[in-house]
Amino acid sequence: MIRKIFVTNLLLLFAVALIAQVKSPEEFLGYKVGSRYTPHFKIVNYFQHVAANATASVKIQQYGETNEGRPLLLTFISTPENMKNLEQIRLNNLRLANLANDKAAPNEESVPAIVWLSYNVHGNETSSSEAALMTIWALVDPSNTKTKEWLKNTVVIIDPCINPDGRDRYVNWFNSVVGKNANPQLISREHREPWPGGRSNHYNFDLNRDWAWQTQIESRRRVKVYNEWMPQIHVDYHEQGLNQPYYFAPAVQPYHDVITSWQREFQSTIGKNHAKYFDAKGWLFFTKEVFDLYYPSYGDTYPTYNGAIGMTYEQGGGGAGGAAVINDEGDTLTLFDRANHHFTTSLSTIEISSINAGKLIKEFRKFFNDAVSTGIGEYKSYVIKNNPKDKERVESLLELLNKNGIQYGTGSGTGKGYNYNSGKEESFSFSNDIVINAVQPRSAMVKVLFEPKAKLVDSATYDITAWALPYAYGLEAFASKEKLTGSGSINKVTVNNAETTYGYVIPWNGLQTVKTVGQLLQKGILLRYAENPFEVNGNKFERGAVIVLKTANKFFGDNLWSEVKKIANNNNTLLYPVSTGFVDKGKDFGSGSVHPFKAPKVALLTGEGIGSLGAGEIWHFFEQQIDYPITLINLTDINRADLSDFDVLIMPDGNYRFLSDKDGAEKFKDWINKGGRVIAIEGAVGALAKAEFGIKLKKTDTDEKKDDKKEKVSYDVLRKFEDRERDGIPNMTPGSIYKVEMDNSHPLAFGYPNYYYTLKMDDNVYEFIKDGWNVGVIKKDNQVAGFVG
Repeated sequence: MIRKIFVTNLLLLFAVALIAQVKSPEEFLGYKVGSRYTPHFKIVNYFQHVAANATASVKIQQYGETNEGRPLLLTFISTPENMKNLEQIRLNNLRLANLANDKAAPNEESVPAIVWLSYNVHGNETSSSEAALMTIWALVDPSNTKTKEWLKNTVVIIDPCINPDGRDRYVNWFNSVVGKNANPQLISREHREPWPGGRSNHYNFDLNRDWAWQTQIESRRRVKVYNEWMPQIHVDYHEQGLNQPYYFAPAVQPYHDVITSWQREFQSTIGKNHAKYFDAKGWLFFTKEVFDLYYPSYGDTYPTYNGAIGMTYEQGGGGAGGAAVINDEGDTLTLFDRANHHFTTSLSTIEISSINAGKLIKEFRKFFNDAVSTGIGEYKSYVIKNNPKDKERVESLLELLNKNGIQYGTGSGTGKGYNYNSGKEESFSFSNDIVINAVQPRSAMVKVLFEPKAKLVDSATYDITAWALPYAYGLEAFASKEKLTGSGSINKVTVNNAETTYGYVIPWNGLQTVKTVGQLLQKGILLRYAENPFEVNGNKFERGAVIVLKTANKFFGDNLWSEVKKIANNNNTLLYPVSTGFVDKGKDFGSGSVHPFKAPKVALLTGEGIGSLGAGEIWHFFEQQIDYPITLINLTDINRADLSDFDVLIMPDGNYRFLSDKDGAEKFKDWINKGGRVIAIEGAVGALAKAEFGIKLKKTDTDEKKDDKKEKVSYDVLRKFEDRERDGIPNMTPGSIYKVEMDNSHPLAFGYPNYYYTLKMDDNVYEFIKDGWNVGVIKKDNQVAGFVG
């Protein structure tokens, strides 16, 4: 017994000796945290240093790499005993969530709660990564006995920087313009971040809107690991305007109705613990304002809908804060102040989680037991019609479900439910179609992502209000209150295309088709498209079908068909061999309604004056989704650019001052008149309308009343000061789904049915185009889901 105690004490002494070798951030970096900005590589170096010198209590894991090659890291911190059982803790946590493959009964007693802290999702909200350095040191510092007690029943997971590319874009810029000492005057250049800013990732994409959709590499890698752990607590660290103090939970309404009473209550429990420390320091804060829990793709809502207590913390000073800035009250807010506030809530979160670890585990277990016993929400099944023409979009939807761990199968039978297309309750039949059962571990996510119309208790919301996946993917679907069976498995078929000696037809069905066609064009292969439906070899093809023939492709000789097959097989695109241009029904391949086309040269306006996020999503779409070349032109260079080098110019949301310049506008019109094509998005459409480019903004009913000189004096203009934040709501469309009626005989609408669901982000309405085709039209009462003022 004495020997056993001696060995145990020896091991403890050895562990303490190892930890004693860990340097504080100040010792390691050579400066105090918050006195200057820390580049990402130094943050990585410090976390690696801690992991290398505190091996008994810290483990580091690289879970991915950014577009620019920077590592994405997670660090696990707990007691040596917990760390030895880390994999068993993870597996047991999945059993608690009914997500483990082994189906073994979980241990619900004396197991640690998992606390996941995510820092710096917006690159120019920089103080939180500095706080991460302070937090990990507090957890391993041998003299900090409090944190050692907390770690006995918690495992802390730290992601020190979700967005390394954005952070370094900001930090490298700031460090290049700041002087010997930080200048707190707001007019100083160090507070004027240049375009595109550091908020977004490499592709100027907002990672804080990407948790559920996972369009970006950082999100896909992170959420994959997140769903392998399923923490009880998740915090997403942000910064807000420099004149705001600090925000922490509880959130403001609207709350989505899947959020449980316990999740709501514990937000308040955490908030009160934070308030204790902030009050003691005399720091200001606010709760229950601005930040709601509704849109499902945030760093607070996504964890919440997956059983956690998900929270956003917001520190004042992001972007314009620099290293020090004078706010409206005349106080100087420093980087250290900002980091210290985030550090304080970090430790407070771990502390209150440790105090309530048992309750957290119990309620987490109940959340998932309820999900698999009764399911969440009135709809118990969602049926997606697996129509052949929708193959690519169905596959894209299933890929998204796989990313989010949502279970599904195939089934056949009859049912009754809400038809997403008609908006009515109808009887329907299904045969080998996709069935998503609401009674499953991720029942809350199923309801949130699929319900036709989410309940909205307060219209003063922070983001879009509609996102139902059947509308997003344009699929025929039903939501049923019946529990329908979908036990069949779905195996993705790998295409191995057949040979041909004459030609191929490619149905114009989705993004994989676009990718295939784009790659064929880039190889210099001439393609044709059919303006009308046709039938050949017993197959029916809709408008827009792409035809590959030897005609005009003789340069490739015998290698043509092997090249076409290789590209199509790589993209899993089915080619239909044809042996003749004499069709069974419709127009023959030599008809004037079968048009040849070559690769269009595409340019995107970007830079100062352009919305960086709007430009970024288009850039990402071309490069990463359809793999098609696109030239990015700075808006400031538009007048010197030779647009004759391009066929298509894309104008994202932005401020197009060149359209107000007579010579610039005439030059632009001349390019269009010579065959140039413009794709204008959001505010760019309004700019073209203002410049009289054939588009006219439609007057609203309110505008027409103002023009009525006989209108009587109204007291409606009188407003209350306390209602100022809500006065704009009647004229607001924060993001709602509308049904667009399509003319699918027009090439712009090839591949679509006679409708399309759009997410409308503003209340602008335009007059019908008189000299041309109105390919898509929103008619009165075509709003489908979401809030409209």
